[in-house]
Amino acid sequence: MAVDRERVAVLVRELLEAIGEDPDRPGLRQTPTRVADSWAEFFGGVNQDAGAPLQHTISVSRGPAPDTLPSGAVMLRDIAFRSMCEHHLLPFRGRAHVAYLPGEEVVGLGALPRVIDILAARPQVQERLGEQVADAIASALDARGVLVVLDAVHECVTMRGGRQLDASTVTIAARGVYGDPAARAELVALIGARA
Repeated sequence: MAVDRERVAVLVRELLEAIGEDPDRPGLRQTPTRVADSWAEFFGGVNQDAGAPLQHTISVSRGPAPDTLPSGAVMLRDIAFRSMCEHHLLPFRGRAHVAYLPGEEVVGLGALPRVIDILAARPQVQERLGEQVADAIASALDARGVLVVLDAVHECVTMRGGRQLDASTVTIAARGVYGDPAARAELVALIGARA
């Protein structure tokens, strides 16, 4: 089900009235439509299958030793993402770092940001977002290990409440062999390393 833009626009108009504004004044006339358009983008991942981008895998069972699995992780760092906090409907944005230890299949690297985009385009909390990304990758790829590290700034922390402008939140979701902190230490070090 897609976002009902007309209904959102009606509700935004009502919200403007509820806060004491005049939705017919020149600066606000188009606001309900603009908000509806932006929310259609922000929440476009609702009811989408996050595993869909991972459907097209590539077998790594090839070469002279077909039973040998890759020995190292595949990591994609600094994937920009944005989402909306389900507690205040305020945005949070940051960087995702995703690594997986392949089983018998790998996926095109472009699929990983698409999974994050789908899952982030829902009312979310950062902790659950990382867990959902890890689950989607582990399940679709039958990966031997998955690590998802999210580092994000939350507008509910910077704009209200404590108003901590420089605070960011880091969450870690790990599956398989990376459930062991010692096994994921190298990957965590690689996230901060720059060539």
